[in-house]
Amino acid sequence: MKYFFLLLLLKLTSISVIGQVLPNARQLQWQAMETNLFVHFTVNTYTGKEWGDGTESPQIFNPVDFDAHQWTKAAKEAGFKMIILTAKHHDGFCLWQSKYTTHSVKSSPWKNGKGDIVKEVSDACREAGLKFGVYLSPWDRHEPTYGTNQYNDYYKNQLRELLTNYGEVSEVWFDGAKGENAKDMKYDFQGYWNIVRQLQPNAVLFSDIGPDVRWVGNEKGFAGETCWSTITTDGMDIGKADEKYLNTGDANGKSWITPECDVSIRKGWFYHESENTTVRTPQNLVDLYYKSVGRNGLLLLNIPPNRRGLFDDTDINAIKEMRSILNETFEKNLAKGKAIYSLTDNKLNTVITLQPNQIWELNFKQPVQFDRVLLQENIAKGQLIESLTIQYWDGTTWQNLCNATTVGYKKLIKTNLVETSKVRMKIHRAKGIVNLAEIGFFKASARE
Repeated sequence: MKYFFLLLLLKLTSISVIGQVLPNARQLQWQAMETNLFVHFTVNTYTGKEWGDGTESPQIFNPVDFDAHQWTKAAKEAGFKMIILTAKHHDGFCLWQSKYTTHSVKSSPWKNGKGDIVKEVSDACREAGLKFGVYLSPWDRHEPTYGTNQYNDYYKNQLRELLTNYGEVSEVWFDGAKGENAKDMKYDFQGYWNIVRQLQPNAVLFSDIGPDVRWVGNEKGFAGETCWSTITTDGMDIGKADEKYLNTGDANGKSWITPECDVSIRKGWFYHESENTTVRTPQNLVDLYYKSVGRNGLLLLNIPPNRRGLFDDTDINAIKEMRSILNETFEKNLAKGKAIYSLTDNKLNTVITLQPNQIWELNFKQPVQFDRVLLQENIAKGQLIESLTIQYWDGTTWQNLCNATTVGYKKLIKTNLVETSKVRMKIHRAKGIVNLAEIGFFKASARE
């Protein structure tokens, strides 16, 4: 029996083996998704506001052409793996048939008050083979009990509804936003998390400081050039954590809590027609991929539905083109067939081991041109690389191509276009023997 509980502990918690902090199964599966969609949708879509005040009439919510399958089709075609829906934002308006308030879709004209956005999106995600997640704002500007001790019970009741009536939930997103009328009230985050662990044990929990996934410290969608998956949360409060610390992580952190890089495809988080000209270009989205996924994070890109309940065509085209560019750039790994097979098989659990200060060399056998470098560690065994240098042979001598610090799940490096027949890499500093899982050299798409 004791071995059963040991295995359960290893699965459900970040673990440490011989002093090395390691991710759990949830965290490994989460990071491998790389890109997920955030969907902000509520009464704000109809008022032009970013933050509603809770006095909005449910009568204004009427997405007459709402189609969750349009969302999932766009997400899947663009390579996104999960949709996280704002089931309730700060205004308190609920996108499901909550038993605990009338401030919801059941008081709206949409489908004569019988509709359920959460159900339709969760069902559509399952049909499309996508994961489904929910954001439930702790701040509720409509609920009368907000700011009192009774509010935590209200919030937990709504959380239980979302976690029991809509199938598998793969991520639950919390933030620390708080109203002025709640200075003396403390959110019971530990109680919230316990409910998720009980009802959806495979879901990752997001907040500024985890416990599974952390905020990256900005809403610009990028992690630090140096980005550790580990941080120490002792004495830290949700909503008050140091943004720079979250952005870079901590080489000596006690807990494995990888950053999620949230950003909107538009100026705001909710759809406003006046912001139609602010949609990010595919090239900008590709750059965000390099600065999030390519810096050991995960990209969470927000696409807000319009008043009809649909993703705008401009937004859809932007993410499809983004994925097309990325596919074109990373289609041909010039190291494939030249490097040890385990380094180009797209499997993190097949590795070569490298000692600090050991030089690894690759001979392409003939001249090749590239301007992108990919590195991956087997993070199941920890994040170990602290600094490295890659050089290329110019026909006469070795020239520096690039320097890098952390690698982790994935490091993508943009370099000058070079032509060479040989490269070599030296890991200058590492926290132990490195488990190098993947290496790649690519020529960027002309569309980048």
